[in-house]
Formats: sequence, C-alpha cells, structure tokens
Amino acid sequence: MDITKKHIILTLVILIIALGAVSVASAYTGTGFSHDIPTSKYNGLSDSDILNKYNKTDCHVEETGICTKVVDGDTIYLDNGKKIRFVGVNTPERGVDGYSTSKEFVQKLCLNKEVGIDIDNSKYTDRYGRTLAVVIVDGKNVNEMLLKEGLAEIMYMPPSEFNPFEWGTDSTHVDTTHSSSSTTTSPSSAESTASSDSANYIGNANSGKFHVAGCTGANRMSENNKVFFSSRDDAINQGYTPCKMCNP
Repeated sequence: MDITKKHIILTLVILIIALGAVSVASAYTGTGFSHDIPTSKYNGLSDSDILNKYNKTDCHVEETGICTKVVDGDTIYLDNGKKIRFVGVNTPERGVDGYSTSKEFVQKLCLNKEVGIDIDNSKYTDRYGRTLAVVIVDGKNVNEMLLKEGLAEIMYMPPSEFNPFEWGTDSTHVDTTHSSSSTTTSPSSAESTASSDSANYIGNANSGKFHVAGCTGANRMSENNKVFFSSRDDAINQGYTPCKMCNP
C-alpha cells in the first residue's frame, strides 16, 4: 500500500514538473522582438541625463497622472486608473532578451513621477482596453526615445494619429554626439520647387522624408518643416525618401 502511494506521489510530482516546463516553453513572446542592450548602459545615468539628449516633442499633453507601475517597456499604469499602452512601439516581452533593460529605462523616466499623455485620437484603446498614447516626460516623447535607444521596435497599427516611422529615423531629435542639441543637418525648405497650392508631395525638412499631401504624417508636420514638391521625382532628386506609411 505504501509503495502504491509513493508511486502516485512520484507520478504527480513528475506531471507537475512537466507541466511547468511546457508552460515556460510556451510563454508569450509577442512579436519576438528582442535586443542585447545591457541594463548597465543606463545604471550610471539619471533621468535628466537621458532627457537632455532630446528636444521637445510636437505632441501635446492632453492629460497628466502619476505613474504608479511599469508593467514592461511599453505599458504603464497611472494613478487616475488609466492603463497606458505606448502607441507605435513594441518592447520585448517578459522572458525575452532586452525585457529588463527596456522596462528599467521606462522606470527611470516615469515611475512615481507625473507624466503627460497625448491620446491617439484615431484609436483610443487597444483590444485589452489600454489607452493608446504617447507618453511625455519633461516635454519629451518617451515612445520616440525607446525607438532611438534601440529598446523598442516600430509597431504601426492603423488607424493611428501618430507616425512612429518618423520617430525611429528622425535623427534631428536626438544628439548622437555629446551636446544638448543636435548638429545634424537636414534638407532646407529653400529647396522647395513648388508652392503649397500646387504641391502634390510634402517633405519634412527635419526627417528628410516626403509624403503625399493627405498623409497623416504630412498633416502633423510643423509648417516650418514643410517642403513642397510638384512631383515624386523632384523629391527623390533632392534627397528625400518616401514615407513608409503612405508610400508616395
């Protein structure tokens, strides 16, 4: 009788271990995005050290709240009850390389601090009920920072008010040397060969990208950065690259 009980207990233990192994093996990994940036890269940096690398964002703070929890690199909770999903970006899931670094980066900038959010007016929430938004700290776009630092990948899911492709490639928003403002030069608006009334394509003098006139990226562009072209070839010949969202 004792032998039978021991066998039953041993069998149950083996089953529990096997189920645990299956659970770990099948853990959710999202898109599978990962990176190899070590957490030590940011250990000696303050939030101010990071923020000072970036210029003010064009996004507008619609609401504010205290960040009470950082779930991972692209999801935070606020004290007003909102769960915020960083729009346009995706960071590594738990158990995937890079998860800890991306999460700790956001913790350094946001946790227990007041943050602003610019809600995606084209799509307010995701399927989990989280508010889709740009997170803003000290006037800087944290979504953009994650992309520029290599801690996130672009995840563009239309409809969306925002164009994350510009965040990921616009080098004028971050200093890649050691000064507080970028020295990167970009095509000048003086190169424009068409008037705003006759233009079929609109370039961004900051990003070096061009869009069809009705593209969301063009609509959100600062008037000071707009460069007008009468033809696609004209934009290409002046060194501009096509927007990946509207594919002009």
